[in-house]
Amino acid sequence: MTDIPPIVSAAGVAKRFGPVTALDGVSLDIAPGEFFGLLGPNGAGKSTFMSLVAGIRRLDSGTLTVDGAGISAGSQSARRALGLVPQHIALYFELSAERNLKIFGELYGLSGARLKQRIDYVLDAVQLRDRSRGLVKTFSGGMQRRLNLAAALLHEPRLLLCDEPTVGVDPQSRNAIFEFLQKLNRGGMTVIYSTHYMEEATRLCSRVGIIDHGRILAQGTIDELLAKLPFEEEVRFPATAQTEDLSAELASSGEVSTVDSVHRFRPRAGYSMSSFYRRTEAHGLPPRLFASQRPTLEALFLQLTGRTLRE
Repeated sequence: MTDIPPIVSAAGVAKRFGPVTALDGVSLDIAPGEFFGLLGPNGAGKSTFMSLVAGIRRLDSGTLTVDGAGISAGSQSARRALGLVPQHIALYFELSAERNLKIFGELYGLSGARLKQRIDYVLDAVQLRDRSRGLVKTFSGGMQRRLNLAAALLHEPRLLLCDEPTVGVDPQSRNAIFEFLQKLNRGGMTVIYSTHYMEEATRLCSRVGIIDHGRILAQGTIDELLAKLPFEEEVRFPATAQTEDLSAELASSGEVSTVDSVHRFRPRAGYSMSSFYRRTEAHGLPPRLFASQRPTLEALFLQLTGRTLRE
């Protein structure tokens, strides 16, 4: 265990909107320099948690600190300590990229040569220097996302909050964002990244918290989370009349579930996969019907909630 205090610490955090409980007793600690992922479906409470950390909203109960200081709505210290990349584009579409960054930089207290230096740096960092005078409304979705990220980095925050920053982004821009965030993290910046894509969490995050209905269901490194699954391999095959007899037989050898017209067979520990394929041959089923894979975060989410991330 490290003696370094967490940069973000939440204990029993709750937030309600009328009769809806958006966060229900969330507790987690995020260490300086972590790339921490909040993984969960839409409506799980990810954006609400981000807004509380940023000091945009007030929590209803529990405690929440950033860099050892308590957070409250409107807190100027919170805004100076972190950068927020919101889920929805937060830019002035009728202004140029450079003018947008000048406005945001001045809000952070930057001015003069220092502001100019930071604008030049972040434009280079997100590969938009050649479009600095272009109006934001003429930018692609990916370019707007990258400019949004640039605006959050002007004041050199220690902590960066990224709330589903790749929604609606093309693959090329998505990869550019990933590589840039990883570079920032390698340089020591703490990143909290919310997503409903398990591929993003697996690729980027050193540690992940799985959230649903406002509760943290599990948290840890990818390996620690996958170790919670009671199986080491999963075989998927189409749920058709042709495979129903096989599916019924496999129930005695492990867990069989059906999601989106696909059977998922998770053999018990010690089960021989050669026995599985002998059964498929006995039923006259071709090998191309079956896809075997190691456990995934999506499988863990299904195990914890009984539904897929995208439902």
